[in-house]
Amino acid sequence: MLATALQQRTLTAALLAPLAVAAVLFLPTGGLALGLAAVVALAAWEWAALAGVEGQAGRLIYLIFLSSGLVALWLQPAVLLYLLVAAAIWWCATAIWLPWVRVIGAARGRDGVLLALGLLVLSAPWAALIQLHGLSGGPAEGPILVLALLVLIWVADTAAYFVGRRWGRAKLAPALSPGKTWAGLLGGLLGAAAAGAAMAAVLGLQLLPAVLLVALCGVTALVSIVGDLFESLLKRRRAVKDSGRLLPGHGGILDRIDSLTAAAPVFALGLIWLGGRL
Repeated sequence: MLATALQQRTLTAALLAPLAVAAVLFLPTGGLALGLAAVVALAAWEWAALAGVEGQAGRLIYLIFLSSGLVALWLQPAVLLYLLVAAAIWWCATAIWLPWVRVIGAARGRDGVLLALGLLVLSAPWAALIQLHGLSGGPAEGPILVLALLVLIWVADTAAYFVGRRWGRAKLAPALSPGKTWAGLLGGLLGAAAAGAAMAAVLGLQLLPAVLLVALCGVTALVSIVGDLFESLLKRRRAVKDSGRLLPGHGGILDRIDSLTAAAPVFALGLIWLGGRL
């Protein structure tokens, strides 16, 4: 059973990864925005369910509402930066209170606050990736920066998994995710630092910019864990294992992008701030 689940997970990843890389590298920013909007719309369907919207009609309305917001953001790109700042503030605040969660009460009925929060949480990574993809004139073009973010998260997640399995003892957040350990957290941060150092080397950065980039990668990896734990909190409140069943071996779309929802706004803001220093 475990082998079958792992095989499904590996096969799904093997199919999705090349598609994601090709979309990032070869689509224009507008095309990528459209493709990512479809992913966000599917995630909105799952988010609505976690927020207690039971009927398909209600979830569809939420999906359409959020998708309309993405269109408005595309037409008003000046707003994107403010959205990223708001999302970064939310995730930093969440990183403060989330580790203190000890008891998770069961959610009942529709949660209007969570539905409103979803508009920020789901639209911000879309905005972040579009902002990154459109960057030019720096040491690296936008598509390379987006790909670097995806690789960073993958490296940090993989390092956290293997280090946690080998040396993990003390639980990081047992009420939210019993499988995560402090050793895994350290492994993820070390993996992120290594990815950041490799990035700096490829870009040919001087010492200070390289140190800043490595620090940004570490913060991004740390925040990505917060995104993962927050989605775990939402699922436990509704007593479900996965956000959906669309991706064999992975669960739903939210299960696949939970780290990215938190990491992308922070990474994009950091790179925008570092733009004049790289």
